[in-house]
Amino acid sequence: MSAISVRRRERPLCLLVAGARPNFMKVAPIIRALRVGDVGFDHRLVHTGQHYDDEMSGVFFRELGIPEPEFSLRAGGVTQAEQTARIMTAFERVCEQQRPELVLVVGDVNSTLACAIVAKKARTGLAHVEAGLRSRDLSMPEEINRIVTDALADDFFVTERSAIDNLRAEGKPESAIHFVGHTMIDNLLYQEARLEERRALLTRSEELRHSLPRYAVLTLHRPANVDDRDRLAHLLQALGRVAREIAIVFPVHPRSARNLQQFGLTLPQGVVPVSPLSYMEFLNLWRSASFVLTDSGGLQEETTALGVPCLTLRDNTERPVTVEEGTNILVGTDPELIEREASRILRGGGKRGRRPPLWDGRAAERIVPLLQRRLTAAGHD
Repeated sequence: MSAISVRRRERPLCLLVAGARPNFMKVAPIIRALRVGDVGFDHRLVHTGQHYDDEMSGVFFRELGIPEPEFSLRAGGVTQAEQTARIMTAFERVCEQQRPELVLVVGDVNSTLACAIVAKKARTGLAHVEAGLRSRDLSMPEEINRIVTDALADDFFVTERSAIDNLRAEGKPESAIHFVGHTMIDNLLYQEARLEERRALLTRSEELRHSLPRYAVLTLHRPANVDDRDRLAHLLQALGRVAREIAIVFPVHPRSARNLQQFGLTLPQGVVPVSPLSYMEFLNLWRSASFVLTDSGGLQEETTALGVPCLTLRDNTERPVTVEEGTNILVGTDPELIEREASRILRGGGKRGRRPPLWDGRAAERIVPLLQRRLTAAGHD
């Protein structure tokens, strides 16, 4: 990763910003598409360091088929405010010295918000990938990040039709709204196609797959679910009911592990805890599951894309297409509803969905010409 330096250049520059592992999965297909032929502008990848763990190594980027980031800000931080401030301060220096014509942000994490603000104050063009999603729940930090980022963006790359409606209602110009599909699904299909050749290396997920005759997979990490003792205990009760019928493999998020210990709560019998898995290990595990229980946003979409039944442990979703057209069902934290829907799936009566429009693995191919058009115009200003 290079030191920050000023470079004279003749071509427009786009900075691609990512801060967390899911961000890199969303931006990787764009980078792969940009490397096919000459698009007439330069691009550089910025890693804000919002999440920086051992798995964010050279192997991780090679799995994604992209080079390591050229700039690593290593922002870290403890509180959301501190983290956002660190990212803004570090990214401002990059923008001052690189002077990009366009900043592209993805998703809805703190890095998305922080770099959007910096770009706009620097009078730099701003594009948002995964724009327009809304949960209407301001208790979610991600919802705040989405709203503010879209208030500032110039171009909106949209994954589903509900996002188009949201952006229109917020007064965004039609010419700036681009329904392109979903780069997360691009990456999912790219990685799924490589599972077979890597299977011998996926020892943890393979051992789980072969040791359990059938299983469900659980992810649970959202603060609303795991930071409140009563709510978490309520969820564990519901999971215990389901685990009477099927083993539930639970890669335990550090936040969840910490709160389970702090609250003095134990996992029910039948819930199998494992340490966090890499992307490929986790994909190999959940794609063969009977169903998935999650409070994640991205997993609702990925399960829909591969046709795996999904029970979302939330009362709302910013991704309604997964419910309207996909395999997702909102079950909240109601033990009876969770148990009923899980039992229905196990009896063969689970929800059958379809892959939403433009979730075909080619979203990045649609985004690149739009970036090209924007940057070509900027280069002639």
